[in-house]
Amino acid sequence: MLVIGSRGSQLALWQANYVRERLEARGTECRIEVIKTTGDKIQDVPLNEVGGKGVFTKEIEEALLDRRIDLAVHSMKDLPTELPKGLTIAAIPQRADPNDAIVGGKLRHLKHGATVGTSSLRRIAQLKLLRRDLNVQAIRGNVDTRINKVERGEYDAIVLAAAGLRRLGWGDIISEVFRPDIMCPAVGQGALAIETLEEGPGYEAGAPLDHPWTRLPVTAERAMQAELGGGCQVPIGAFGTLDNTELFLTGAVFAPDGSAMIRYTATGECTRPAELGRNVAKVLLKRGAQDILAA
Repeated sequence: MLVIGSRGSQLALWQANYVRERLEARGTECRIEVIKTTGDKIQDVPLNEVGGKGVFTKEIEEALLDRRIDLAVHSMKDLPTELPKGLTIAAIPQRADPNDAIVGGKLRHLKHGATVGTSSLRRIAQLKLLRRDLNVQAIRGNVDTRINKVERGEYDAIVLAAAGLRRLGWGDIISEVFRPDIMCPAVGQGALAIETLEEGPGYEAGAPLDHPWTRLPVTAERAMQAELGGGCQVPIGAFGTLDNTELFLTGAVFAPDGSAMIRYTATGECTRPAELGRNVAKVLLKRGAQDILAA
């Protein structure tokens, strides 16, 4: 029996069970082991103080390296671009909606000075760009915790990933889904990562779940992020799409206070996604992204 490592949040367990069901449909028996990560222990820490890469993955990766688990299921946007030696992304299943969504009312209909919460510095920066009048606040906690704060009137609205809401069966409370040209998604948003040792039963079981048409744009996005040197808490956005053999990638870097945005879109051959990602990052850096990221 293979062991799948996962965080214990409602969304993380949905994701782990989704992978478990797909593996068991292929004849591989599995069980899920919940692992508490550093990120789970610091839910009350302000976003700008979270710091460090891998706060939601480090302990799970240690369990992989110690062979206490065979596979790990992550939200791709939480997974650092540099993996520990000996680990690999065995599969990236088909991506769900990569876009951001708002709960509580459409953005243009929110009253002047409305309080809007989000768990992402990237979203905070873009909300300030879109509506300077809003009172944008950082909000932590699991998806259901954040939704409850809107229902209690603590926030007028919240912005979070559309994929997470739909995976948990809450798609009907979405007020609006933002197009990527309005709010650029996070690197890898909507995609899952199945991480394993570079070889062994976990890799062999997980690899067939890979979806190449998802892996290509996500690889481009992650290569861009790696070149920029940004982690999951840095205000960087990316959106990759595939059209036949042509890969499109938009990258964006935002000043946290919403005072500046640098954005660039390029195309390339789908056979060289990492090259496209690095090229987009280099243009962003030349256009001033380095000053924003270093601020």
